[in-house]
Amino acid sequence: MSQLIVFGAAYSVYVRAVRLTLVEKQVAYRLQEVDIFAPGGPPADYLARQPFGRIPAFEHDGFTLYETTAITRYVDEAFDGPRLQPEDAMQRARMNQIIGILDSYAYRTLIWDIYVERVDAPREGRAADETKIAAALPRARICLDELTRLKGQAPFLAGDALTLADLHAAPMFAYFLAAPEGAAMLAERPALAGWWRRMAARPGMTATRPSLNSIA
Repeated sequence: MSQLIVFGAAYSVYVRAVRLTLVEKQVAYRLQEVDIFAPGGPPADYLARQPFGRIPAFEHDGFTLYETTAITRYVDEAFDGPRLQPEDAMQRARMNQIIGILDSYAYRTLIWDIYVERVDAPREGRAADETKIAAALPRARICLDELTRLKGQAPFLAGDALTLADLHAAPMFAYFLAAPEGAAMLAERPALAGWWRRMAARPGMTATRPSLNSIA
């Protein structure tokens, strides 16, 4: 049996995106926890895998890889199971566009500027940065509006079938919606709320749910 290892932390949205992809493809794997915030920085053996010190990294039968989208696309193409990238070039481009929006505009806004300040900060005993939250809300609205527009009437973000775009987005939304601002924004967008209900009910979301922790 082939050995497949995901290196990272269960709380990371990007590690979770890889794990969700593996669950959807029904591929067995082992999660090897890596603490990139350890005193002194990431462990030396991890930096040998990922010299930038970010998570996740990945290994399959001696083949090593890092960068989330590179890993998820490899998993989709290397293993049997439901196809997670559209055959149609336009739909595949839409999927890639949505992943780009999530990485370039949504991640820092939804997670670091809103969730971390509103939810993590009080739990860690510090006051939320209300100025940072207020500044992030307009960008968050743009992100949600654009995801809603691109999704249209389809059940999933890039069309009628689940794709890597959905698996990329779901871990971010899981945190964002823990903030009251996030829950309120989603409630104002019924089509996107319906997408989230479908995603939240998938077995992979339960199987990969992290305990409360800080974000990476």
